[in-house]
Amino acid sequence: MTMKTPLKAAILVCLALLSPLTQAERIKDLASIAGVRNNQLLGYGLVVGLDGSGDQTTQTPFTVQSVVSMLQQLGVNLPQGGTQLQLKNVAAVMVTATLPPFAQPGQQLDITVSSMGNAKSLRGGTLLMTPLKGADGQVYGMAQGNVLVGGVGVQAGGGGGGGSSLTVNHLSVGKISGGATVERAVASNLGEGNMIKLELNSADFATASRVVEAINDKYGAGIAYALDSRVIRVQAPSSSDQRVTFIGTLQDMQVNPAEQQAKVIMNARTGSVVMNRAVTLDTCAISHGNLSVSVNADTSVSQPNPLSGGRTVVTQNPQVGIKADGGKVMLVKGGASLADVVKALNAIGATPQDLLSILQAMKAAGSLHAELEII
Repeated sequence: MTMKTPLKAAILVCLALLSPLTQAERIKDLASIAGVRNNQLLGYGLVVGLDGSGDQTTQTPFTVQSVVSMLQQLGVNLPQGGTQLQLKNVAAVMVTATLPPFAQPGQQLDITVSSMGNAKSLRGGTLLMTPLKGADGQVYGMAQGNVLVGGVGVQAGGGGGGGSSLTVNHLSVGKISGGATVERAVASNLGEGNMIKLELNSADFATASRVVEAINDKYGAGIAYALDSRVIRVQAPSSSDQRVTFIGTLQDMQVNPAEQQAKVIMNARTGSVVMNRAVTLDTCAISHGNLSVSVNADTSVSQPNPLSGGRTVVTQNPQVGIKADGGKVMLVKGGASLADVVKALNAIGATPQDLLSILQAMKAAGSLHAELEII
């Protein structure tokens, strides 16, 4: 008895997940606020203090040029045409960061440091002060700090090339938590006047209409109206404090989004197939190489007792049949869905190329009612 209750609960959860009713979602998860966005930052710098695992300067001349330029700025002048620098503890890197919306000067950012030369490892290195620029060429942050590398590299044996080595994860990429400081704020045009714009993550006329209806039901008619299938204009308070409160309440509102377009995503390399519940199939028969696939719809009529007040119902009981060499037949009952076809094909060892060809043929024949996307 103790095992039946959890099993029953699990079945109820699965049935709830498979229910055709659309789950309500927050507007925060369905749309973003126009003007509230991240900005990407990029910089070029040097990592020093490496234990002989830096760039081979004979193959990466830009590392030497960067070191010479840095030393000149620090007042160290190297002789022209002098001794060629042979550096082992320096690596040229690219520094990337994301500037969040409303970031102010003095705020710290996490950065990623990536080798752009042939350095073996950035472990133990220190990033020298590196300006981080935005797409407009302006400096928005300065980065510096000790690089933390999550990988491990071990080398055993002699130095004559006969030893063995082991590397876990990437040694040429590291992170610095709070390694950059914001130097310039990005101007925001949030709520110019008394209007804000909601931008749906996925353009859909029905979802936009439902969002507008939910907002107007809560705040009054005319507060929100849709410009198109993605953008919704909402009248907001003119005071910045009241606008922040209004947007916070607005984003927490629950809306039932419209059902998405039927879609099947096929990974041609791994053979994985992902589909949504809107995918449907028509009756079809498929022959591919040594595989034979048939999809049928068995119609049955349910006639309840007239005294009970019921009515006659016609139901479809689709079946999927798969035949391979040797007369092996597999039958999937209960619903002619694409999931059944793919499951049966995988059970008899169909290759990813077989799945891809069959799905494309079903789409071309009009039996697969869904958009087929191959990645």
